[in-house]
Amino acid sequence: MSVLHNIFFFIVAIGVLVTFHEFGHYWVARKMGVRVLRFSVGFGKPLFTWVRTVGKDEIEYVIAAIPLGGYVKMLDEREGDVKEEDRKFAFNNKPLPQRAAIVAAGPVFNFILAIIFYWFIFVLGVTVDRPLIGPPQANSIADIAGFSVKDEILKVQDVEIKSWNAFRLAILEQGLDGGSLDILVKDKDGTRYTRSMELGETKLLDDEGDILTKLGFSQWWPDLPPEIGGVIDGGAAEKAGMQAGDIIRLVNNEPVEDWRTIVEMIKSSNEKTMHFVIERSGENKEIIVTPEVSEINGERRKYVGIYQKYPEGLKDELQVRLEYNVFEALPLALKKTWDMSSLTLRVLWKMVAGEASLKNISGPVTIATYAGVTANIGLTTFIGFLAVISVSLGVLNLLPIPILDGGHLFYYLIEAIKGSPVSEAFEMRGQQIGIALLAMLMFIALFNDLQRLLQ
Repeated sequence: MSVLHNIFFFIVAIGVLVTFHEFGHYWVARKMGVRVLRFSVGFGKPLFTWVRTVGKDEIEYVIAAIPLGGYVKMLDEREGDVKEEDRKFAFNNKPLPQRAAIVAAGPVFNFILAIIFYWFIFVLGVTVDRPLIGPPQANSIADIAGFSVKDEILKVQDVEIKSWNAFRLAILEQGLDGGSLDILVKDKDGTRYTRSMELGETKLLDDEGDILTKLGFSQWWPDLPPEIGGVIDGGAAEKAGMQAGDIIRLVNNEPVEDWRTIVEMIKSSNEKTMHFVIERSGENKEIIVTPEVSEINGERRKYVGIYQKYPEGLKDELQVRLEYNVFEALPLALKKTWDMSSLTLRVLWKMVAGEASLKNISGPVTIATYAGVTANIGLTTFIGFLAVISVSLGVLNLLPIPILDGGHLFYYLIEAIKGSPVSEAFEMRGQQIGIALLAMLMFIALFNDLQRLLQ
């Protein structure tokens, strides 16, 4: 997958999320009678500018060069002279509840956007992997708890589980504070058991990596013959000439007999290129492939863009289709957004308290990679990625950090208590602290991105 591919979908993602966030500020400001002067998506040098008359106001719309944010500029006496007849349209002259509503609208619109995305996913439907357990790692927490091959996860505590990713998320949500988890499973014979998994003082986020792997879980997958069922459009395998129906005989001069071996060899390969010998129409053919790298659930993995051929009926055993009507989907979307918001806030608190590694923070490089990977998988996956990032933006912007929306709301809380706005000196000092905190956060995120690239 090319860097340009990732950058393109990163810009698409950030553009959609920032535009909707700033539209929240813009829409509520106009509803409150505040004059909007400029609506900018991005910072820095304007690339495209146009002016429209909305009502009685002329508003400048801007798309700027740096797509990492945006802003809505409103009439405000603190930022320039305002004519006497226009003072009633200035942001600073509006009552406190109206100013607070305008500021809060950006993050609120991020949550609304996430709800829309999740609703769309639930209505459109998605095919997911069943939560079937593979062989647990010896002496791991999963092994000690008694999990067996092909156990199907039905519930974690009281949370119903229908997919492998839902299992991962439920373990994180329910086990973030350690302790004991009751997990309802159905074994391969159809009998139901409740397995008690003791996490104790285990910190699920003390480092990067897939939390299920840390606990000793693996996903069950049958041993399949090494026949290619298809290649991903634009992937490394397609570029190298691999085709559906090819049977892989050798990988780096080592014979392979099943698909699982191929997957493990690709994941663990330290070579820049891999040598495949495939059988096609009864003849052997050598193909050299340069694997691509992506980060999935905190783990960097190599892949070449091939998938195995499924025997008839196997997909029904491994996967399930989740789809809801428009009315069923709404409460599910609301709950999903709430759960993700709560989890994001709890994880942030764990980081502040030193109970979760700062390595879990990702910067623009990792986000761009995820944008490219999810877009390559399909529309539903990409929309799910947008929903997660939208929730994260909403939560982060509500944190009481000066220069963020939550910082301004914190100032308004002080104003409501003391009966007058905070002083300019106090606000300026807060801005300096906020800039320093965000700069530190960005440094950590970029440092983590760089480490992942070097690894």
